[in-house]
Amino acid sequence: MLIGGEWVEAADGGVMDVVNPATEEVFAQVPRATPQDVARAVEAADAAFSGWAKLSPAQRGECLRAGGELVAARAEEIGRTMTEEQGKPLLEAQGEVKKAAGILRYYAEEGERVYGRIVPNVEADTESRVIYQPVGPAAAISPWNYPVELLAWKVGGALAAGCTMIAKPPSLTPLSPLLFLQCLTDAGVPSGVVSGVTGPGGVVGRLLIASPFVKKVAFTGSTEVGRQVLADCAAHLKKVSLELGGHCPMLVCRDCDLGAAVRAAVRRSFRNMGQIRIAINRIYVHRDVHDVFLERFVEATGKLLIGNGLTRAPCDLGPMASREGVEKAERHIADAVEKGASIACGGRRPEGEEFRKGFFFEPTILAGVNHEMLVMREETFGPVVGVMSFEALDEAIALANDTPYGLASYAFTNDLNEADRLCRELRAGNVAINNPDAGVVNAPYGGWGESGMGHEHGPEGLYEYLKVKHVRVRFSGRTGGREFT
Repeated sequence: MLIGGEWVEAADGGVMDVVNPATEEVFAQVPRATPQDVARAVEAADAAFSGWAKLSPAQRGECLRAGGELVAARAEEIGRTMTEEQGKPLLEAQGEVKKAAGILRYYAEEGERVYGRIVPNVEADTESRVIYQPVGPAAAISPWNYPVELLAWKVGGALAAGCTMIAKPPSLTPLSPLLFLQCLTDAGVPSGVVSGVTGPGGVVGRLLIASPFVKKVAFTGSTEVGRQVLADCAAHLKKVSLELGGHCPMLVCRDCDLGAAVRAAVRRSFRNMGQIRIAINRIYVHRDVHDVFLERFVEATGKLLIGNGLTRAPCDLGPMASREGVEKAERHIADAVEKGASIACGGRRPEGEEFRKGFFFEPTILAGVNHEMLVMREETFGPVVGVMSFEALDEAIALANDTPYGLASYAFTNDLNEADRLCRELRAGNVAINNPDAGVVNAPYGGWGESGMGHEHGPEGLYEYLKVKHVRVRFSGRTGGREFT
């Protein structure tokens, strides 16, 4: 673990296994942190905070840029480690690491654009200044599906704002986040500014949240765990941002580029084996183009190549990250079939010696679905998507909004009026029209409803780590104006 600028074992020597999901073999171990280890990391972050916060935004930006350069230079090594512990294909893993490098570079620049403002008062000799200051040491509890990129979202915003940060890497995929943090320390980020403490969330995460020295918590994970994080933060009146579950719809209107819609459905339904909060879970297609869309969607999905991301190239999909993920996908498929759906493609573990071990599963399309089925109501977090027809846009919007989640929605239409209406009426924090990418680093990313609160990305992601101060100043040398009482 990285604590106070040093790489250390757990205080009691405890370890956790790291398993390759393509082979089910233990290939590494990391420390299992004790309460003593967590306390040391918090103390280091608190001790380093004052000095880091006093640096100018430009000075902090230099460290972030240097860190980003090292992350990019080490993308091959970090990506290979990520594939081994998480399963995604090597090129995709390396691409994720390069995006993390870009995030650090972005926040290096964005940190210099926190301006504040001057507010004139009624009195001629008095003015108000609004300034922003870092909240203090922060904690990041990040997920296993994008173990480097999603940690970079948090680290970039926090460090640019002047906060120190203790990261709790995911237990399934702790290695690539630690390599990412190492780039920052090697780039000259002062000791204690970033730490990485590995261990169960129920121990490390709870202790970080309970610490009076930790002033902000950033969490990405399930809605169920997010509720507990929010409750624990509320007990300590601690600032918190939450990116939680999603159940994202895609609407395919009659007047659209059907080829683009099919390509988007394949990409956003099955990328990373559907293990992404903004994955498309359910697709509503106008009845006039439903059959053609489904046929092309099945054909394109059938061309995806599955394999061990380290040993098979090219490869579109690797294994799922855990056996539990496979079992949940199977439960959702069985429930849908029992309630009348049909399997248009996939629906099982792939055959062959290559797949005798590992958490592999075929990307699955379910046809003839309805909202009584689990797959249309619960987040599968796996490579399963349901396709359903609609007749009128009113119906499609109502179906899309029939969920407590509100992370992302997608729609394809070439009708400008339809596009405008969809932008406004789809209840989600992110809406993508005619494209499958609902998030970019320089625009805010956050969910509505049970998909969370707060934002990452953009200046909004930086301001999550800042607090506002009003300073009212009276100048004795100013004269003029009449006196007010």
